[in-house]
Amino acid sequence: MRPIPVTLVGVGKIARDQHLPAIAANPDFRLVAAVSRNAVVDGVANFTDFDRFLAEGPPSAVALCTPPAARLEMGLKAIAAGRDLLIEKPPAATLGEAETLAAAARDAGVTLFATWHSRFAPGVAPARNWAAGRRLRRVTITWKEDVRRWHPGQDWIWQPGGFGVFDPGINALSILTEVIPGPMHVQAARMEVPANAATPIGAELTLAGPGGVPVAAVFDWRQEGPQTWDIAIEADDGTLRLSMGGARLDIDGLPVEVGPEAEYPGIYRRFAELLARRASDADFAPLRLCADACLTGRQVTVEPFLP
Repeated sequence: MRPIPVTLVGVGKIARDQHLPAIAANPDFRLVAAVSRNAVVDGVANFTDFDRFLAEGPPSAVALCTPPAARLEMGLKAIAAGRDLLIEKPPAATLGEAETLAAAARDAGVTLFATWHSRFAPGVAPARNWAAGRRLRRVTITWKEDVRRWHPGQDWIWQPGGFGVFDPGINALSILTEVIPGPMHVQAARMEVPANAATPIGAELTLAGPGGVPVAAVFDWRQEGPQTWDIAIEADDGTLRLSMGGARLDIDGLPVEVGPEAEYPGIYRRFAELLARRASDADFAPLRLCADACLTGRQVTVEPFLP
């Protein structure tokens, strides 16, 4: 079987750090083109205009890595052109846009993969197996990182549709909804928005999971030094902790071997499986929780953010 041609749309930090290496390492795929207004990828066809790529570029699947605000228009165009589509998280700027993309892909018969890279962290699947069938008491999420380290110079994250601290926070919610599947509802939220921004730099969420299990989440983009990406789950008969974004797993205080970190290779393995079956994977549960937090939450203004 020949490698599947794929085009990378949006050549920013996440594309260079994660998508390009994952594509290069996967024999099921071959990068044939890139679309970016400001960057090029060596060894492939490069386009600065997405419409021109669709009209003149090589036939291929599309990996869409632009900021969320551009994904609805580009995604619908790709689907209308019969292109299979992988979308970097979050899948769109709004839940309505994401659902429109899913419906369009279904009607067109193309594969749509709305990725959640944190679900492919090596500790996530074992954590789900551990939680299944247990009586859970509570879940605590602490997700704190330095925005200057991970999003240098990216002003779009502070604009409407940019998600703010929910950009990393949605990773925690994607793990939560994978490890504990079923109804999950936002009960309260508090969001701290810098005076010079439209999106939050910090957020606190109170949720209720299946069976009413309480979930408390704290997201913060102001943490310098060591970064914190932890999820703790307490059950009647033990405690589980995912740390390092799901790369480390401890059960009852003891480390569990889960294998090497391989989030983006996992994404492309999953995409190849979906393409082989002509199936889609478009779960919007993490995005729905972010939307519900914004609908039910209280905003407070904090000091301006200084890049």
